[in-house]
Amino acid sequence: MTSTAVNSSGEAPVIESPRRRRAILWAVCIALMAVVASVSGLNVAQPHLATTFEASQGQVLWIINIYTLTLAALLLPLGAAGDRLGRKPVLLAGLVLFGIANIAATLAPTMEVMLAARLASGIGAALIMPVTLSVITSSFPDQERSRAIGMWTAVAGGGGILGMYLSALLVDVASWRWLFALPIVLTLASLLIGARAVPNSREATPGRFDALGALASIIAAVGFTFSLHEAPSLGWGNPVVVAPMVAAVIATAAFVVWELRTPFPLLDIRYFGTRGLSSGTTLLLVLFGVQGGVSLVLYPFFQVVLGWSGLLATLGLMPMALLMMVASGLAPRLAARIGARWAMVTGLSIATAGLTLMAGLVSADGGYLSVLPGLIAMGLGAGLAMTPSTEAITSSLPRAKQGVASALNDLTRELGAALGIALLGGMLVAGYQNAINGRLHGVPEELAVTAAEGIANAVAVSAEAGEHAPQILTAAQESFIAGWQQAMWIGVAVMALLVIFVVIRGPRRVDRPSTELLPEK
Repeated sequence: MTSTAVNSSGEAPVIESPRRRRAILWAVCIALMAVVASVSGLNVAQPHLATTFEASQGQVLWIINIYTLTLAALLLPLGAAGDRLGRKPVLLAGLVLFGIANIAATLAPTMEVMLAARLASGIGAALIMPVTLSVITSSFPDQERSRAIGMWTAVAGGGGILGMYLSALLVDVASWRWLFALPIVLTLASLLIGARAVPNSREATPGRFDALGALASIIAAVGFTFSLHEAPSLGWGNPVVVAPMVAAVIATAAFVVWELRTPFPLLDIRYFGTRGLSSGTTLLLVLFGVQGGVSLVLYPFFQVVLGWSGLLATLGLMPMALLMMVASGLAPRLAARIGARWAMVTGLSIATAGLTLMAGLVSADGGYLSVLPGLIAMGLGAGLAMTPSTEAITSSLPRAKQGVASALNDLTRELGAALGIALLGGMLVAGYQNAINGRLHGVPEELAVTAAEGIANAVAVSAEAGEHAPQILTAAQESFIAGWQQAMWIGVAVMALLVIFVVIRGPRRVDRPSTELLPEK
């Protein structure tokens, strides 16, 4: 039987057996892969969902987005629940719910059943995701924690793209219902390993659960996530976007005021005064925002400008994903040599250089090779920056709040990606429309109006444009590149400011407040 021991600093008990620690790492990383792969896996099956359930585009988007929305909304409260109730039972309950929900989605006969299954999947994912990281921070000794977090970060960063590739492959060779096979298999594997290996640690947390803070955080997360997802298609002035955004701002203000006043807060806002938490959350918010915007831009470039299939387009993102995963594993060594702050700065600088390459080199004639150097640098830099940022966040909160720290890390990534897609996507659309207006002289008005809506519309209308087809296609490609460059240069400017911020505000050292864990069961 394996035991735990208190480390030399008198902090939390850690797992003595290296073999069991490896099993713990496998269990939580497999669980995380299942959750992350499900975030965007259904994107490739939108036409199939619409046909199967006779659903509108709006209904299809709800099938996809309700998972992300539920996950983001429940991360903080369920992360705190894991600290109080015990990390192992919360993880196992989340895996069981997640697995059953994915089986239900596989067999769903109607759209209503599919929506309910996706909602349940989001709840299960919110139980799983924060616990995976808090199990690592509470089980691994200091000298191994960075490497374990590096592995977790690699899966969190690259797992989504790998999941999208496998999803696209399954849709092409089988059926969209097979998309749920991957998360089901991963969930079962994590259950089998985790039931035996993961320790049942929980925190001796005083006071009642902060229900009011949890409610405010849910309203804020739902409002921001929903508004940011809908803004690119509906516009920032649409009431459907404005109303939840206003509710989210009010809920955030109420959350901050309440957390500063209540004796037992869900998340003590004062911790944001620490260098690690402020710099770590800001870095992940911006970096995932830029990555979300880059992915949004790359897909139409690959599929519409270069004419690639969805499967090939996802494969084109693999250099970034694979390098991100490799660099996340190497980041702890770099941080040990030069410190967490300068490891974060190094990674951000490389990622900013990659974004600069994408902005400056991209062209329709250059094809994939014009964006490959930027993809490589982005993946390498992001991987080096994310691991020390994640550890800076978890190290800034006490042991009793590791579930909350993990949830905050995850929520920052989710909101950052949504924000980047909304803002950089808006920049791309605005740049495209401004650029194409002067390139369609002589084209009939009805064709020009359609072509100005977007590059996919331009390609579609060119099939019926006769002699004007070459002009429309050339104008659309040139305008898309112009919009791309406008969006990417904005991203470069934001990343440069982030580098300066981390230089000034980055963590000097790792401080981990000590709190006793309750005995392992």
